[in-house]
Amino acid sequence: MTLPAAHQQAAEPSSAPADRPVTVVTGAASGIGRAAVELYAERGHRVVAVDVAEEGLKELSALDGVLTLAGDVSRLDVNEEAVRLAVETFGRLDAAVLNAGIGGAGPLESDGALERFDRILAVNVRGVAAGIRAAVPAFRPTGGGSIVVTSSISGLRGDAGVWGYNAAKAAVINLVRATSLDYAVENIRINSIAPGAAVTGMTEGVLANPRLHDALTRRIPLQRWSDAREQAEVIWFLTSPAAGFVTGVTIPVDGGLSASTGLLPPPATPGGPLY
Repeated sequence: MTLPAAHQQAAEPSSAPADRPVTVVTGAASGIGRAAVELYAERGHRVVAVDVAEEGLKELSALDGVLTLAGDVSRLDVNEEAVRLAVETFGRLDAAVLNAGIGGAGPLESDGALERFDRILAVNVRGVAAGIRAAVPAFRPTGGGSIVVTSSISGLRGDAGVWGYNAAKAAVINLVRATSLDYAVENIRINSIAPGAAVTGMTEGVLANPRLHDALTRRIPLQRWSDAREQAEVIWFLTSPAAGFVTGVTIPVDGGLSASTGLLPPPATPGGPLY
């Protein structure tokens, strides 16, 4: 597949050694994906950054060794194009960070709810399956690779009002488990992170509502939200040699939120009352 020239911003061949690692990042234009692109570029990786939002990709194309691609990850050909660009431009592929995702759906009985759910599944689940399918063949020439998927603690438990997102993220977690078993024999590791409350574009509405923001923060044992860089650091670990014996897992990166039953809030101060 060849996308229109406007959809690709090519990076010049790097002067770095030929074995400089290469990573594909989807959902790269903002939030956790953007933080991951910046982190991997800082640490010497060459990166293909993929997002449907072309404007958000422009600044990333200025980073050393970063190539951008505008496209919808629910399409297999977009995922294959990202991998092709990585291999043809940089000579290899070592890791894929499948971060792209959307929220929404609305009340189950509302007009258009199931149609919106179809779109959530297309991006959040089909997009991950397509990303895995596209990346795996490119890992084989170098003897393996690593994939990290961004799920959510909403895939571990239910939340009122976001059934569509919950269902999609739960599907992603089991998709990671199952595919990790399929490809472990080829030294291809597949894991996921489950962010909790993180400061990203998806949470702007909550951040703008002080009452809701404070109520949610109160439930987090660490008593704060994470920034996107903290999430990206865990992604980095999972794709690094330090996690070479880790596959098929989902790591909550949630400040301790999923450690609780949710029945009682954690102490807000050391030695303080529960409520």
